[in-house]
Amino acid sequence: MYEERITSIIEDPAQEFDIVVRITREEDIAVARQMAKQLAQEIGFSLADVTRIATAVSELARNIYRYARQGRIMIRKRLEDRDSPGIEVIAADRGPGIPDIELVLTRGYTTWERSLGIGLSGVKRLMDSFAIHSEVGKGTVVITGKRRRTF
Repeated sequence: MYEERITSIIEDPAQEFDIVVRITREEDIAVARQMAKQLAQEIGFSLADVTRIATAVSELARNIYRYARQGRIMIRKRLEDRDSPGIEVIAADRGPGIPDIELVLTRGYTTWERSLGIGLSGVKRLMDSFAIHSEVGKGTVVITGKRRRTF
C-alpha cells in the first residue's frame, strides 16, 4: 500500500500539492528553495522558520540532484489546524537509494568531499516532523513538515 501511494504521488503530484518542482538541473535547487520560501511566507511563518524551511528544501533538492540526478520536490499547505497551520515537503526520487539510513542521519555525515551541506540529519533538526523511506536500487522518499508557531 505504501509503495503504491508513493508511486502515485511521484507520477501525478499536481493533484495533491500546491508546488511541484521537478529537479533535473542544478538551477532547480534554487527554484525549489524560492518557492518553498514564498509559500512559507504566505502561511505566516516567522522569518527564522521561513529560513529553516527554505534551507531544508534546498538540501533535499540538492540531494536529489547530486545522487539521483532527477526527482521532485512537492510542497503543500497543511491548514487542518487553523491555530497552527503548517507546511509539508516531500522529496522523491528513483535514484540509487540509501543503503544505511541510520548512518546518513548521523550529524555531520557526508559522502561529498567538499560538502558544506547540512545533510539529512540537518533537515531532520530544522523541521518538526521527518520520515524517510529508501530502497537500494529503487529510490528515496523523504516526508517532512513544519508547523507555524503561535505566540
